Amino acid sequence: MSKSITDMMQQKPARVAGFMFLLTMATGIFAEFIRFKYLFVPGNVAETANNIVAFDGLFRIAIVSELVTYAGVVLLASSLYVLLKPVNKNLAQLALFWRLGEVSVMSAVLLTNIFVLVLLSGAEYLTVFATDQLQALVKLFLAARFSGYWIGLVFFGLGSTVFNYLWFKSNKIPRLLAVFGIFSSLVVMIISFAALLYPHQAAMLRLGFLPMFIDEVVLGFWLLIKGINVQ
Repeated sequence: MSKSITDMMQQKPARVAGFMFLLTMATGIFAEFIRFKYLFVPGNVAETANNIVAFDGLFRIAIVSELVTYAGVVLLASSLYVLLKPVNKNLAQLALFWRLGEVSVMSAVLLTNIFVLVLLSGAEYLTVFATDQLQALVKLFLAARFSGYWIGLVFFGLGSTVFNYLWFKSNKIPRLLAVFGIFSSLVVMIISFAALLYPHQAAMLRLGFLPMFIDEVVLGFWLLIKGINVQ
């Protein structure tokens, strides 16, 4: 009886982690889909600004969706720490801190969206700025958002790599899945550094997220449905 209860207690954080993998992936993709489908026009800040003004509600929904994502990442990383600290507590703490660093950076980056909304709000005190000046400020904050986004992903890649290494050492999930997770995490980290070095190639580098997408979806469903090997 006690063994059964212990097994159930170990499976609970695994189910939470599985659900949060899927939720954060869904909300993060949803926010980006809104921005790039309806709002952002690459290379045309004037049209982007007009879209944000015209679809103010969609822009705010994207912001809220991202907030849900980052809150979910905190819960996800905490669940992974609980699951993997018996393997190596110091490495689990390091991975947790890196994922929390990711959330800190991404949350700060999210403020740039608020600044863009303020600049395009049409408030009376903004009349001291000419239209081209406001658009230049909007472009500045959007550029800062993209750069900050890649910085946050560096921390994501670091934390995810260590967590997947601990998955591999633990044998709680199939080792092939853990190896693929390590590979996918390293790819994200590498392309994030590359995007910071070569920002004009950032759009093409986004294709490197596909392995990470596959890994987190598969791992999410695995933890949610099958759980972990508690032996």
